[in-house]
Amino acid sequence: MNRYQILIEYVGTSFIGWQTQKKGNSIQKTIQNVISKLLKENIKLHGSGRTDKGVHALEQSAHFDCQNKIKDINKLVKSLNFFLNKKSISILKIKLKKNDFHSRFSAKERTYLYIIRNDQSPSTINHNREWNIRNKLDLNLMKKGAKKLVGTHNFSTFRAANCGAKSPIRTIKKIQILKSKKQIKIRIQSQSFLKSQVRSMVGSLKYLSENKWNLKKFEDVFNSKDRKNCAPLAPAHGLYLEKVSY
Repeated sequence: MNRYQILIEYVGTSFIGWQTQKKGNSIQKTIQNVISKLLKENIKLHGSGRTDKGVHALEQSAHFDCQNKIKDINKLVKSLNFFLNKKSISILKIKLKKNDFHSRFSAKERTYLYIIRNDQSPSTINHNREWNIRNKLDLNLMKKGAKKLVGTHNFSTFRAANCGAKSPIRTIKKIQILKSKKQIKIRIQSQSFLKSQVRSMVGSLKYLSENKWNLKKFEDVFNSKDRKNCAPLAPAHGLYLEKVSY
């Protein structure tokens, strides 16, 4: 068998998420079907992780095995994009890898990007690509809250009730918050994340930066390890899986 890594960009708006489910169009199933037809064998795609309904990816990483070595990778990429681009999916690159490579378990770091538009008027061009917040946000307060989340902690407060992870302990390596004109970009790096963790964290940072919470309240909520205390989740359409590093 030959193992290949595939790098994928997609707009998640019209999909039920990455993972194949009984009903609805998933990104995984959509790509699998096209690859299987082109390679003339049943291909199973394994992603680095699941993105939820409406979440986008700038560079999702996945892998698949096939019986025969691909003779012309560039031709396959072009063929895949011919069918997938119209569905808001783009194949960026395909690489031959060793058989011990695994898109999920070999990953050393995942980077998520959340984009907020802090302005009275939502953008029509970036509709479903960013979270429009009209209230003025205190960027310095948001940064102070973000610092509290960096490091190894119990993230039960920011964990979805149906999260299947065995442990709520995660290590946030870095959180970077930058503002450019009307956009605030929150970049979060970790080896792995709990289900809905990033959106929960961003939603709580938004509460803090709106002065709905003070810094002590933010810390108390985080330390409570109780999901019920979490602020409402940031919407999926502002979230991007930016990169998976190996």
